[in-house]
Amino acid sequence: MNVVCLDLEGVLVPEIWIAFAEATGIPELKKTTRDEPDYDKLMNYRIAILKEHGLGLKEIQDTIATIDPLPGAKAFLDQLRETTQVLIVSDTFEQFAKPLMQKLGWPTIFCNTLEVADNGEITGFKMRCEQSKLTTVKHLQAMGFETIASGDSFNDLGMILNSKAGFLFRSTEAIKKEYPNLPAFETYDELFDAIKSAL
Repeated sequence: MNVVCLDLEGVLVPEIWIAFAEATGIPELKKTTRDEPDYDKLMNYRIAILKEHGLGLKEIQDTIATIDPLPGAKAFLDQLRETTQVLIVSDTFEQFAKPLMQKLGWPTIFCNTLEVADNGEITGFKMRCEQSKLTTVKHLQAMGFETIASGDSFNDLGMILNSKAGFLFRSTEAIKKEYPNLPAFETYDELFDAIKSAL
């Protein structure tokens, strides 16, 4: 049995932190896993900036409420879920993901959890497991599933490279150049066709 593992941000919805950076006028928050491969380092950097500016969970959630899925994303996801099992595997946080999952028709998502103080300050984060995307596909495979994976960033490469088939989607030129053997697509139709061929 196949399970398709998809990244969330950059693949199905816009990057949350970029949207928040634009909403707040803090350009430093535009840095994502496309720029920084070390996720712990990236999140600690973000938390320090939030603290410096007195921003917390509520302000980020207010921005997330304005975010819609990327054009065509829900139709792609619906079509894919009619065809095979789909799991969204993301390094985002449950406090961010819920309204986006509602707009996508409540697909299953595996993600992480923020540590939030009573006053709404984000004080830390709890990762679901080490190398969460790679670990997820490895455990799915140990349970007898074959995985097909797609994402756009450095933190997606583990699950992409260790799956039966893996695809870059709307990735950066730097990542595409570094991994020239990985098929790279720009449209949902192309990605759907590639996944369907790999099933």
